[in-house]
Amino acid sequence: MDIFENPLEDSTITQLTEPCILVIFGATGDLTARRLVPSLYTLAYEGLLPSQFACVGFARREKTHEQFREEMVKAISEHARNKEIDQGIWQSFSEQLFYHRSEFEDDDGYLRLQKFLTELDGRFGTKGNRIYYLSTPPSHFARIVHKLDQHQLIYPMNSHSTKFSRVVIEKPFGHDYTSALELQEQMNLALDEKQIFRIDHWLGKETVQNLLVLRFANSIFEALWNNQHIDHVQITVSEEEGVGTRGKHFEEAGTLRDILQNHMMQLLSLVAMEPPINLNADSIRDEKVKVLSSIRPIPQDQVDNFAVRGQYGPGFMHGKSVPGYREEANVSPTSNVETFVALELFIDNWRWAGVPFFLRTGRRLPKRATEIAIFFKEPPRVLFNTMNAHSQNALVIRIQPDEGLSLKISSKIPGSGLLIQPVKLDFKYSSHFGTASPEAYERLLCDAMIGDSTLFTRQDEVLIAWKLLDPILKQWKKPTAQLPNYLSGSWGPKEATAMIEKEGRKWRLL
Repeated sequence: MDIFENPLEDSTITQLTEPCILVIFGATGDLTARRLVPSLYTLAYEGLLPSQFACVGFARREKTHEQFREEMVKAISEHARNKEIDQGIWQSFSEQLFYHRSEFEDDDGYLRLQKFLTELDGRFGTKGNRIYYLSTPPSHFARIVHKLDQHQLIYPMNSHSTKFSRVVIEKPFGHDYTSALELQEQMNLALDEKQIFRIDHWLGKETVQNLLVLRFANSIFEALWNNQHIDHVQITVSEEEGVGTRGKHFEEAGTLRDILQNHMMQLLSLVAMEPPINLNADSIRDEKVKVLSSIRPIPQDQVDNFAVRGQYGPGFMHGKSVPGYREEANVSPTSNVETFVALELFIDNWRWAGVPFFLRTGRRLPKRATEIAIFFKEPPRVLFNTMNAHSQNALVIRIQPDEGLSLKISSKIPGSGLLIQPVKLDFKYSSHFGTASPEAYERLLCDAMIGDSTLFTRQDEVLIAWKLLDPILKQWKKPTAQLPNYLSGSWGPKEATAMIEKEGRKWRLL
């Protein structure tokens, strides 16, 4: 069967979503209110939740079911894709929404949870199926999984089982290679790899999912997708905001861990992977692992040649003065934590040999945008060498905020002369299909209920990415007197510009 006879979107959610109870650990946190429950409500609104479903928030604060529901309806009205609440849908959905108070370490809390979930099984016909979403700091992951296993809330994987239990965890998956490996070993004591769903919400974005279709269902691109035709690739994640209230988190993580190790390495692997043999989860993830394994390691003594770090200082955003990173709340006044990273990577395989991949991400940059830009090699300038300069052809895949893609080509300007000017062919999801793309968490929550792990990261993907970036982290432990080294509102430190310009290239203007 051709791999495109069953595209990703053909896995019909309404037919495959199974009855289940979703238990959200850390249910009083920001993620639950901003993303998880609004996404669940939207799925209910669109008829995509299973009819036999319940959601239980698990957290430490004292709260009744009704108080939790009141907080969630407010969150839905502020953050759901369709902010105008349908009272009929909400009434039905709210009756499936519950709250369970317990400490994460409290055995009695898990015993009471087990009894409560059994009651809900009888009320909603959820057949004992469980999904545990760990929306907590990573330090709690192993402890929660151990308690769930200890109290028989996790079922062993076997072919005779008629019910399932799955665990969804949010990044970061460790803070370096060693800690990621330790976390995995602890999770493996209770869970099979097929029960672990490591969520990277960017993989749920429509444009990211469309990368496979763009590459492998369009011969005009796939024929050119190699080092014979592509000069270089740029992946940019630009944020206008500073760290805001996340100063404490950022002091521990930094941008390399927070964005590049997970989101950007996933984008790189999807851009560069070989065609999978089919669209099964493991077939796709096998190819992603091959790409990550082919990235040329950066020795620690050469980090400065291929990696640039930066930290924003005071500056101006949209005409208003903003503080530097060291003046943000919960940040050390002498902090050496990076808020900007730029890397030059090479993939040493047959398709990509010699093609540099430039990755950059930072905060307090001029605009919020995420994109992948494929720059094609220029044709011989024999015909147009004496004409006005023309720019490289580039295919730009916009992930956010305006999902779509554009192709920049050269065209003759109308008139008697032979003047060349770059023009852009543009495609936008919203204008073409007449509807907003689903939120990433909507798709990923459905996939977790279905049991489809295609858009979740596998343990070997995580470990390979950490192993690649560990030398950079070790080198950057050394203090530097150069931070902060870029103004808020600029495009980052001058060293990042020098890194890409040393071979005659330049960063794309967003």
